[in-house]
Amino acid sequence: MLPLTGYAERLSVRPGQTLRFHVANATPATVSAQVVRVRSADPNPAIGGVTTEPVALAVQTLAQPAPQRVPIGSYGVIDTPGLLGLTSEGTVLIQIYPTLSLPRRQVVLSCLDDQGHGLELELTPSMTLLARVGTRTGLVSIETEHAVPLHTWSMVAVRVDAAASSWTLSMRPMNDAANMHSVSSRLPAQPILLTQARRLSFASASDTAPVDTFNGRLERPVLVSRALSDEACAQVWLGAAPQDCVAQWDFALEMHTQHIVDIGPQQHHGMLLNTPTRAVCGALWTGQEHCFRHAPQQYGAIHFHDDDLDDCKWPATHAITIPDGFKSDAYALVLKAGEFEENIPFFVVPKKGTAHAKIAVLVSTYTYTVYGNHARPEWMNDPAWRQAYIDQAKAWDAYPYNPGEHRDFGLSTYNYHTDGSGVALVTWRRPMLNLRVGYFTYPYPEIRGSGLRHYPADSHLLMWLAHKGHEVDLITDDELNQEGLALLKPYRAVVTGSHPEYHTPRMLDALQSYRDAGGRLVYLGGNGFYWKIALDPSREGIVEIRRGEGGIRAWAAEPGEYYNQFDGQYGGLWRRNARPPQKLVGVGFTAQGNFVGSYYRVDPQARANPKVSWILEGVNTDTVGGEGFSGHGAAGFELDRVDKRLGSPDNAIVIAASENHPPEAPWTLVPEEQLTHITTIPGRTHKELIRADMTWFDCPGGGEVFSVGSITFCGSLPVNGFDNDISRILDNVLRRFER
Repeated sequence: MLPLTGYAERLSVRPGQTLRFHVANATPATVSAQVVRVRSADPNPAIGGVTTEPVALAVQTLAQPAPQRVPIGSYGVIDTPGLLGLTSEGTVLIQIYPTLSLPRRQVVLSCLDDQGHGLELELTPSMTLLARVGTRTGLVSIETEHAVPLHTWSMVAVRVDAAASSWTLSMRPMNDAANMHSVSSRLPAQPILLTQARRLSFASASDTAPVDTFNGRLERPVLVSRALSDEACAQVWLGAAPQDCVAQWDFALEMHTQHIVDIGPQQHHGMLLNTPTRAVCGALWTGQEHCFRHAPQQYGAIHFHDDDLDDCKWPATHAITIPDGFKSDAYALVLKAGEFEENIPFFVVPKKGTAHAKIAVLVSTYTYTVYGNHARPEWMNDPAWRQAYIDQAKAWDAYPYNPGEHRDFGLSTYNYHTDGSGVALVTWRRPMLNLRVGYFTYPYPEIRGSGLRHYPADSHLLMWLAHKGHEVDLITDDELNQEGLALLKPYRAVVTGSHPEYHTPRMLDALQSYRDAGGRLVYLGGNGFYWKIALDPSREGIVEIRRGEGGIRAWAAEPGEYYNQFDGQYGGLWRRNARPPQKLVGVGFTAQGNFVGSYYRVDPQARANPKVSWILEGVNTDTVGGEGFSGHGAAGFELDRVDKRLGSPDNAIVIAASENHPPEAPWTLVPEEQLTHITTIPGRTHKELIRADMTWFDCPGGGEVFSVGSITFCGSLPVNGFDNDISRILDNVLRRFER
């Protein structure tokens, strides 16, 4: 745990609203708090380093920050005291699919009270199954001789026969139906299932901070009030309704919620904690259906992980109330405790239904959250890279903490769970160490420049706007998703940051409607509008991504698991959902390399074309953007290009295209454009398709779009004290668009 850290309950706030912060302090010092306006989040001394200014805004202390733990790990609970008190003997059936072997126990099911009465089932460090049952002389246990296979569905039964004073633990892998591994034992005393245990739990036995979480999938738990025969157990596994049923939980129901539904006669419903992954293939999946809505009985599993996290649930310690008239901008709560300092960024957006500027900057808070706590592979796998990062952070007095070193706050969707499955669900209700003023992503400034991505990189744009005197309002993904077109209508122009990658359907609908109704859209990034996401329908700040077929991906969703649990829609690339980025902004993702940049070469025909020549006023060279604080070039890292086959308008004009990309970056064409190692879907060579297209087009409704097709573009804006050709180009665009 960090000595001082915290998070905001939301990433944006309006005048008249109160924003609460949740701070953990493990130091002996008292915490002080102050709000600052963030002018520059870049710690690079060559740009002037981090720049903030104090703001006269009172910070209310709600409680003194104290040490806190992170309640990480997902599990399910049935809060029915005395559930097993309905029977003095019985059978528990459950299907399990373990995904990780650990040097600790992994609880599958637990219903024990403080006296040890009840029943528990766990996976041991040797991958055998161990069951415990309470008797009058204490807990007794029974263990299988055979290990449970990983990544295989197994049917498990625990049967307690009070009349015979015996019990049996059985396990049968579904891929080995002929082999039922059973072990039976006499009970030394009368079994005591008549327990007043507060609850029954799945995938953990702990009430708080689970340390025994099961990693893997569980399906179709059934509790019966008598000892079933082998034949009767087999019939239940095949789907027969059990007689004398106490509970039968169907995990295929209400997948968009955190509810566990009991379809048995007594309806002992429950809840899930820390949002495990649902809408995943169960033991009955045949591969004939890939949408859980069409065959829910084949998706009756829940995937639990010991590093799932949806909310740190720390108490609120500080609060601010934004007064009317407070300037929309980027801010941070700066915390100090002795020698330690922390900052928690947030964004003030205009009051609902109002606008104070002609230009709105759309802050990509959903993308920030999806990347939240991205532990980069270089940190884990390259000691020289890690040491270079540490040395640079000290030399620059940069933000000192890296998600690769502090994995206890949950990871990003660019990481894997401990069991090797991809992280599909993330939250902003936790400290996100890469969403910090002064954080940099890449070391080696001689190659990477400032090495910034996401929030710190977007401050290059905000500082340029302030320097050039462009009055802007900040709005965020969250307001856009909630309010749609109504949020955008008051603005003459809407400007994105460097990497607006993740969007909901409503966000794209709003941007397209705004553009088509006469709005001006300025896309200043690369790899934008790429992935489709879903949001938790009942809780703020929880984002889901299914990395389905195609796309440059950190991991690949399993076959049959491309549909979102939150909204039931097909996930993955927007391109595979009939909305390639080219349809919205004229360009779309084409290639990726390392974090280095190149320049654009201006098309001579653009200079002579009155439709776009105004964009190049004051630009007297053939190449632009050859320097920058992001990879030392305006066209780099991830590039977008025009493709009329994918929806780029016929009237789209390429003003300039990048070239001569440094060989230091091993450039890769996106997989969705490749057929083989030598052929592509567009029929062009790989080299021809690796470029960024600076593009303009107008729309029938009077709207206009300007796109740059590069993540590193904004890093060139501050070069030479903001006096450079990239700066001139953007200034020309915004001064026309805001008229």
